[in-house]
Amino acid sequence: MTGLTLRTMRADALRLLLSALAVVLGVAFVAGTLILTDGMKRGAYERAGVFDRHTDVAVNAGEDPIPPALVERVRAVDGVRAAAGELTGTAGVVGSDGRPVLGYAVVAAIPTEAALQSYDVVAGRLPQRTGEVVLDAPTVAEEGFVLGGPVRVGGSGGAARAYTLVGTVDVAGTARDVGGPFIGLAGPDALAVTQQEGYGRIMVAAAPGVPAAELTGRVAAVAGGGVTVQDRQAVLDAAVDDAVRDLRQFNLLLLTFAAVAVVVAGFVIANTFAIVLAQRTRRTALLRLVGATRGQVLRATLLEAAVTGLAASALGVAVGAGVAVGLDALLAAFDVPMAGAGIAVTASTVLVCLLLGTVLTVASAAVPAWRGSRVAPVAALTDAAVHATRGAGRVRLAVGALVLAAGAAALGSAGVVGQLPLVAAGGVLAFFGIVLFGPVLVPALVRLLGVPARRLFGATAGLAVANAVRNPRRIAATATALVIGIGLVSAFVVGAGSAKASIERVVDREIGVDVVVVGVGGSLPGPLVDELAARPELGVVHELRGRVSDGVELRTAHPALVGRTLTAVDAGDAGRLGPGRVLVHRELARARGWSVGDTVTLAGRSFTVAAVVAAGPAPAGGSVPAGHVVDVVDADFSRLFPAVRGHLAEIDPAAGVSAERAREVVESVVARYPTANLVDQATYKKSLTGTIDMVLAFVVALLGLAVVIALVGVANTLSLSVVERTRENAVLRAVGLTRGRMRAMLAVEAVLTALVGAVLGVGLGTGVGAGAMAVVTRLSGEFTLVLPWGRLGLVLLVAVLAASAASVLPARRALARPIVASLGD
Repeated sequence: MTGLTLRTMRADALRLLLSALAVVLGVAFVAGTLILTDGMKRGAYERAGVFDRHTDVAVNAGEDPIPPALVERVRAVDGVRAAAGELTGTAGVVGSDGRPVLGYAVVAAIPTEAALQSYDVVAGRLPQRTGEVVLDAPTVAEEGFVLGGPVRVGGSGGAARAYTLVGTVDVAGTARDVGGPFIGLAGPDALAVTQQEGYGRIMVAAAPGVPAAELTGRVAAVAGGGVTVQDRQAVLDAAVDDAVRDLRQFNLLLLTFAAVAVVVAGFVIANTFAIVLAQRTRRTALLRLVGATRGQVLRATLLEAAVTGLAASALGVAVGAGVAVGLDALLAAFDVPMAGAGIAVTASTVLVCLLLGTVLTVASAAVPAWRGSRVAPVAALTDAAVHATRGAGRVRLAVGALVLAAGAAALGSAGVVGQLPLVAAGGVLAFFGIVLFGPVLVPALVRLLGVPARRLFGATAGLAVANAVRNPRRIAATATALVIGIGLVSAFVVGAGSAKASIERVVDREIGVDVVVVGVGGSLPGPLVDELAARPELGVVHELRGRVSDGVELRTAHPALVGRTLTAVDAGDAGRLGPGRVLVHRELARARGWSVGDTVTLAGRSFTVAAVVAAGPAPAGGSVPAGHVVDVVDADFSRLFPAVRGHLAEIDPAAGVSAERAREVVESVVARYPTANLVDQATYKKSLTGTIDMVLAFVVALLGLAVVIALVGVANTLSLSVVERTRENAVLRAVGLTRGRMRAMLAVEAVLTALVGAVLGVGLGTGVGAGAMAVVTRLSGEFTLVLPWGRLGLVLLVAVLAASAASVLPARRALARPIVASLGD
């Protein structure tokens, strides 16, 4: 039977080609992911600990930063050769054109002691005293900075000031390579620029001959509580763990989408073997008649699946390696951290991918193989057996209807109970309901969508509909493969559209001006707001700040702006907001029995309630109950919490000053603060929603492979059906069906199949997206469902066009043979 099986595979190689392509694509996704991340991981391991080559002991901060005084005490410990405080934070560099250098910039405190310096210096040297700075080599090259020249650096601590550039370093592939500039300063300068109260850790180098364990104990005794002391091995282990932590998450994310593609490939493979084995019914019956047992027939089919899966998996690994090379180059071009390290093809990756593809193919072919082996030999010699169109059983349909209804109910009730797991469960149940109930649901939708097609294409479309619904199981399986990918794409499209619309509404409600200044990667520098407020051309400079005290969130509000963001005033006059007078939100007033005119104590100071107000839905699950908010003026907030800074400042021109003049003034001030940006409200919205668009594009690209595999399934089903209907198509051509109408008939059949799968996918994805938004709305009160009809319509259009393209090769095959030869089959 083995030799016969291999000969059968050679004879039917073309029939299994497209199903093998599905395996190739699925395995290539998995292999490419593993090969790429293994390469990144190898580079991460090589670069881990690059900043701790000379660190023998490390003292890590706990909840509070390490004060500089502790660094001095550790430095004085017997056996310590050198000790230095280290921190990382955000800052900015003013470029050679006077504008901030773009990109998220990392600033780090670099030890000035030579015994602890371990950066890879490209040119010059590392800082040896305050007032000196090093930058990453790419930034220096792009900006044209020169060694020995001034470079202006600023952060939360104030406006940019000049430092002397003494060297350039290579931080590529490390945790400090985040795509923007790297800034290295001496410890005191780093503290001043970031305005941090202390260091994140102390690096310690041991004197020659001092045992590491003994020095660790001495340092721990001096450091006291609230910190963690590590020896060199623990430091390196932590560095490796930090280096690969993000890679593990990235790897898991890619493999999750790869799993979707693999599942879709499984549907395509199962459908392919079901069709091929149905077309071999006579051949199988003949084998049974001459003595082959059911077990032999079953094992022969599984062997065929195993060989097909193994060969396709081997090709998939090769394709995956090429994909990994391309992705690595693409990520490196976009300055993605840890990219550009090359790829790593390991034996475990190859083995896992070969095993995955083989097991997937065998498992997908198992049920069709079992069914094919149970056909009675005598019955299988009839034409009826070859063209069997047995529908689904009543039990399957009943269970499918119940599961589909349960899924719909779960999605509908998720928002009521506020449980996201219920959304996931509802989506899974609804999908399985579509799978089980598909043999009834899919043909019904094909007939429904075929009505306008008949009006457009006449009898040709009628033939296409009849061919499509001839085998309900087959078309249901083909369409269902599309439901997975398109359903997930639609869910993300709906979720992204709703999130963007909700964010824009929140900005409209909370931001009462057209021009704002935002911090880059952190809070606004304190002197910036004071400097803006001192300019006479600006009438309103309001920094949005907040702090929780005694279960109440205290927020800053400006008397000239607060009315734009309130939705209601229950009592009092919001215009009386001022020094010593506050606005209490409705929920807090009810909870504590406060009313207008009451004197209340907040953060240890007394205030008078000027009004009870409402300001739209407040997020639940925060640090205080929803609506437990009090608005205070900037001056009062500064007296209560002088060290708290905000991330955004609203600005309005003074009376008689044009918006253009006010903007010029703001720009002239902000130019000295590289960690602040001046943007209008539209740009601010775009900055908040731009990430959503990027994530959506990334997700759609990853899910696109699953949709491509499903469309391969459509082409595969159509190709095998053409082989099955060779004589029938020849008869149609003999009685006058033109070559163009034959192509149109197959195209309409493919389009209807894909369109039904796309419609079901869009419906399922919209339901999942709507359920998720309902849950988020219940939890946060901010999000509402928005259906992006344009994008959903684009999904359907792409499915239709792709299905039309998928019908080209089957149509060419149907028309390739002469009519007389086809009639003889």
